[in-house]
Amino acid sequence: MATTVRRSTRTLPAAPLGPENPLPALLPRDEAHVLDGSERAALPPEMARQVGYAPLRSVLPTRVLDGYGRQRTPTALETIVLENARLRATVLPGLGGRLASLFHKPTGRELLYANPVFQPADFALNGAWFSGGVEWNIGATGHTALSCAPLHAARVPAPGGDGAMVRLWEWERLRDTPFQVDLWLPEDSDFLYVGARIRNPHHRTVPAYWWSNIAVPESPGTRVLAPAEESWYYAYERTLRRIPVPEWDGVDLTYPLNSRFPADYFHEVPAQSRKWIAALDGTGRGLVQTSTDLLRGRKLFVWGAGPGGRRWQEWLTEPGTPGYVEIQAGLARTQLEHLPLEAGGEFAWLEAYGPLDTDPETVHGADWAAARAHTEERLESVLPRGAVEEAYAAWRPCADDAPEGGPADWLASGSGWGALEVERGGFTLPGTPFPPETMGAQQRPWTALLRTGTLPGGLEHLPPGPTLVAPEWRELLESADADPNSATTGAASRREVDYHLGVAQWHVGDRSQAVRSWERSLEQGVGWPALRCLAVADRQEGNGARAAERCLAAVHDARERLDPSDALAEAALTALAAEAVEALLAEDRAQDAEQVLAGLSRQQQQRGRCRLLRARVLLAQGDPAGARALFEAGFEVEDLREGEEVLSDTWAALTADPLPARYDFRMRP
Repeated sequence: MATTVRRSTRTLPAAPLGPENPLPALLPRDEAHVLDGSERAALPPEMARQVGYAPLRSVLPTRVLDGYGRQRTPTALETIVLENARLRATVLPGLGGRLASLFHKPTGRELLYANPVFQPADFALNGAWFSGGVEWNIGATGHTALSCAPLHAARVPAPGGDGAMVRLWEWERLRDTPFQVDLWLPEDSDFLYVGARIRNPHHRTVPAYWWSNIAVPESPGTRVLAPAEESWYYAYERTLRRIPVPEWDGVDLTYPLNSRFPADYFHEVPAQSRKWIAALDGTGRGLVQTSTDLLRGRKLFVWGAGPGGRRWQEWLTEPGTPGYVEIQAGLARTQLEHLPLEAGGEFAWLEAYGPLDTDPETVHGADWAAARAHTEERLESVLPRGAVEEAYAAWRPCADDAPEGGPADWLASGSGWGALEVERGGFTLPGTPFPPETMGAQQRPWTALLRTGTLPGGLEHLPPGPTLVAPEWRELLESADADPNSATTGAASRREVDYHLGVAQWHVGDRSQAVRSWERSLEQGVGWPALRCLAVADRQEGNGARAAERCLAAVHDARERLDPSDALAEAALTALAAEAVEALLAEDRAQDAEQVLAGLSRQQQQRGRCRLLRARVLLAQGDPAGARALFEAGFEVEDLREGEEVLSDTWAALTADPLPARYDFRMRP
């Protein structure tokens, strides 16, 4: 059977993503993977440099996605299917290009963990993420901000003229780097090949990050093997330590269910070793991933056998569904590191995914060296290391080949941000076109700023659009004119320019100038966007009382101006209220916090986050019985953040009783 590429759909119970959160994410979002200076000093020199290199200040210019719920209905998701006689690979171009399924036809085995539902949860850098399949993590430590975003996709001739391959590409906005992922199936091959490339078109060095995140089925007999005798252990206690593989403190941690709590194990793969990782079940069968040597890192992530990890597994899919573990491959030793990518440079590599059958007695035996040597021998017999290098050499010249046709002929379309950046920078990017016609409403004001020096004003009854924060855009904002022909008045347009400029200045760390810009915005008339930003600045300066006042003023102003029938406006109103309640509770103003919650629509009051805030308000008012009644009635915090402990903390504050299982998301002892 010749390899085919076709569009299709997959119908799953799916929760809608909901609108973006219009409030700019001025602060980091509780990133767990952080080490202090003394911990970094104890690391090997290269790792220490890369751990401390270019951490994110925030997820700007992307917006947070937290408007999803947990009510799922059958939904047809767009897919791209690559198929030969041996494998069928299914890609979700509208959801980060996720490889959702890799089905081995001769054995009838699904090699990946294929989630039977689409349920967003707050795990990505910018919020919404979902479990299952293979995710292409680019940008910075954590799950990519593109987890639930559309990518461009098109057919491109496969290496050697062997049919077609699927190219996925986008502009990664956190680091301003275009990237591509090329997938193809050689005829009669048991392995899917994936060529990946990150480019730096700028005249400055940029930080780079990549981890291919592979979800595989978990069973009591599952063992994860890699060519390592040591690993770097990192869990939610937030300490990094070097431990032996496979056994530590008398426990064989290569079996995921032997771990009690969620944890990362970053394997120390010797430089000269072949790069691979495999998850094999009790019969010795499963999936293996291998790559060219540039993709040096290998990692095992486990949810563990404890109640918190099990609850998260249920939360991400549905009760009764088999669990999963993640095996991963990255550019660095660990996910705490970013690598410098020089001006005009690129990182490019090739990965291969396929089935592996081994002798179960050997791979599950007590001799770790024999187990991993046997696994590598079996891999070499079905896909020699030299064959991977040859496939990379064959693919590399094809990486610049143009996709077939124009945007109208592509398999899928992504965002217009890449087209805007190409126009601004005059970049030439063979193989990954970003044509002007892909730009839409969000890019339109910035196109006007670029071409005319004038930033059009928005509409008073809607939140401002997203802010661009790269140095080149900040310079344009600093010299921008207000639009006298805007739908708003000239003063209101000037107010919006100063608001966006303040966001860009804050992002680069110029906080005093940002505050001045937002204060100038307020001088043009009371405006909730600037008030909210100034409240964030107040909290950072330790002025909680003024932050609470400004949060409250922002809520009142937004309720007067915004149209609650618009989805983005309603999202802004809800987000402002949540921030105001937090600020007011911190200042012992529970009565004002209660009134803020009461001003939300009935629908928003019923969301789990608002019910949790209501319980905390009742607790602050001295009514633990009322708070407990809310818990006993039951609610789900749809946007509960990975590692967030607010549920268990609130419960512990109102009672000494054990935490109910439905609220137990604890990821550490």
